[in-house]
Amino acid sequence: MNANSFSSLCDDFGVTMHLTSKVDLPTSRDTVLHFYDSVRRLYPTMTDFEKRDANEYALEEDREGGSYRFVNIDGRRLTSGFVNPPAVEDADGQNEKLLEMAPYHLGVHPLDTDSLDVQFYFDLLYQGNHDEVVTEALAADGPFDSLFKLGGARVLNYQPSLMVALDDGCQLQARLSVETRSSAYQVRTGNFGESPISVYFTVRQFWGRQPFKTFQESYLNQRRILDDLVAEHVVPKVLNPLRQVIGAKS
Repeated sequence: MNANSFSSLCDDFGVTMHLTSKVDLPTSRDTVLHFYDSVRRLYPTMTDFEKRDANEYALEEDREGGSYRFVNIDGRRLTSGFVNPPAVEDADGQNEKLLEMAPYHLGVHPLDTDSLDVQFYFDLLYQGNHDEVVTEALAADGPFDSLFKLGGARVLNYQPSLMVALDDGCQLQARLSVETRSSAYQVRTGNFGESPISVYFTVRQFWGRQPFKTFQESYLNQRRILDDLVAEHVVPKVLNPLRQVIGAKS
């Protein structure tokens, strides 16, 4: 599926890459600015630079258009992502380029690399009890159904998460998680603001025993797996049921 296909399934769609080291990434002023200046030369519209927490730095495009790139350094993790990309290939090109740059600009070495994550996320806006929606969409007629249907009961928290190993050594893993944002106060008062229910699907490759020589090779393999699993499982079993329940309640 392409980005246009995903945009028809949700309100916002994103592709994110996380490269995690076993040691802290360099955070000296010269190193960080030189790295981000090199990123900006590739993507000149990435002009919003910010130092957030002690070891967190961010470079982004303007968010107002709804489609934007971002690159973060946060402690031991380098993150690259694209929210609502025109095409998934645009996000892939950016992430692969950042993986190519990381060893030279940030000293990330395969020896001290912990893992590489490739993630799709889907936001579905809803003004109401998020946990009730997720329960109806994903847990109806399941083993907890009788609890959900207790007289006067209202669901306050239901955020399913599942992690599976995709190889014998548990070095390649996939994780599905659903994040809700309604609170007990909102349920009690009925005063809900519109906010997203988020579905995250991540393929993680632990480093050290992986069959790939470069980060880019692993990224391509993880993206292939991500495409297959999202199309076969996440879209029909998670996204479509959530969309149907949201549509019925809206």
